[in-house]
Amino acid sequence: MRRTRRHRRSLRTRLAALTATAALLATGGALVASTAQGTTTSAGERTASAAEVVGRHWLDERTVDLTVRSPAVGADVPVRVLLPDSYAGAPDRERPVLYLLHGAHDDHTSWTRETDVEEFLADKEVITVMPSAGPTGIPTDWWNFGRRGADYETFQLDEVTGLLREEFHAGPARAVAGVSTGGYGALAIAARRPGTFAAAASYSGILDTTATGMRTVVGAIVAREGQLPAALWGSAVLQQANWSAHNPYRLADRLRGTHLYVSQGSGLPSDDSGNLEGAVLEGTLWSQARKFVDRLDDLGVPVRSHLYRGGTHAWTAWRAEFETSWPTLATGLGLDPAR
Repeated sequence: MRRTRRHRRSLRTRLAALTATAALLATGGALVASTAQGTTTSAGERTASAAEVVGRHWLDERTVDLTVRSPAVGADVPVRVLLPDSYAGAPDRERPVLYLLHGAHDDHTSWTRETDVEEFLADKEVITVMPSAGPTGIPTDWWNFGRRGADYETFQLDEVTGLLREEFHAGPARAVAGVSTGGYGALAIAARRPGTFAAAASYSGILDTTATGMRTVVGAIVAREGQLPAALWGSAVLQQANWSAHNPYRLADRLRGTHLYVSQGSGLPSDDSGNLEGAVLEGTLWSQARKFVDRLDDLGVPVRSHLYRGGTHAWTAWRAEFETSWPTLATGLGLDPAR
């Protein structure tokens, strides 16, 4: 059953790609305004209390879904944790942490639903965490028109990190990898918080948010979830400084010292004729990925990159890219990259 589920094309993935692509080709339509993505309380009602785990659901002996009451987000947020085989026999052993970030219009279950990370990481001495970033999959602090919005960056980096120490004796070494908007998040938060992650990997991520067409892509992702695009980081003109402060391309020099892996396909022509939408979406990210890698090279920041012809914006490519990037991530985590 596991193999059948892994190889079946996810309807959610195809619908997300189709919707985002359609948004690139059309404008207009009424949008529903909202104060903050995924919040259940207003900013004034939030407290400064620490995040806490308010629910635990064990799927098996290695996988647990946590429900975290997050002051930063203002809601109860799901987090999936995957433990190594060795954990049961040595729960007090300090282990590094690998963050796996999901993409747009998906959730914290995507990595275990779409890949074989359970099997691949079973013998690795690492605690793997898959936190939600809300429906857009953008782990950021929402501008929310100048009022406090949902802050998924603080949730993932501060709140989840602290809870992992308390719950699973997690150590300080961390690495992060993500697909699509999660790929954006992996490099954006690594650059915004230098030294937080020893390694970061992006698979088909948005790496220059102000490159040609990228504001439209970001806006389409936000709009699909019923949000006004300006709620994310504000107007790209009036709040230009805020956009720059969240743009991996502009922050590339702050990635110095981080082990980096970047992969991106060109989309069309694609060898996957059944996913034209995914090929088109992948192609919209091609030039900005090349520009980002070139900027790292110009800055003298080492990066391992795989910029390949074809491909689609889908797990068919990302599964292989994760395993290819493992030596980069393992090195940052202090693990043997050959295992």
